[in-house]
Amino acid sequence: MARSLNKVMLIGHVGADPELRYTPSGVPVATFRIATNETWRDAEGNMQERTEWHTIVVWRKLAELTNELLKKGSRVYVEGRLQTRTYEDKNGIRRTVTEIVADDIILLEARTAPSELSTQLQQKTAPVEPTDEITTPDIAEIETSEEEIKNPEIPPEISDQSTPEKTKDDELPF
Repeated sequence: MARSLNKVMLIGHVGADPELRYTPSGVPVATFRIATNETWRDAEGNMQERTEWHTIVVWRKLAELTNELLKKGSRVYVEGRLQTRTYEDKNGIRRTVTEIVADDIILLEARTAPSELSTQLQQKTAPVEPTDEITTPDIAEIETSEEEIKNPEIPPEISDQSTPEKTKDDELPF
């Protein structure tokens, strides 16, 4: 079989804000490093941990998006391929590095706190004036019997949509 595969999938934390540069022809390229951790128990039963650092290279529009969205500490999923290159450092010493050229990056957590996000959304959207006054009852005014708490009635159209179907572990895509 003459086929080959060069695929890397990582989930880790960004070590520092991405660095965005441009090639002489104006193509954006961003680089950043992520840390992945491995834990295990040694022969004596003590927990051991090792951190592996990976250099990620991102090109074109994804590089610009990476620069805008990723910050130090962000948890990310990176998918791409391994690439090895050789260069000469400032002292004339020949160096070889292995990097991951990313094809896909997914931010696995919100990049801003909810209060910051709410402020950003308010600034980007026009205010909407309600036509009717909305009132909510005081919690002290709500009476719930012990039977209603133990056996709540859930309308079928809600329960069918909000309860996820159970899946077997082998059906998961990862």
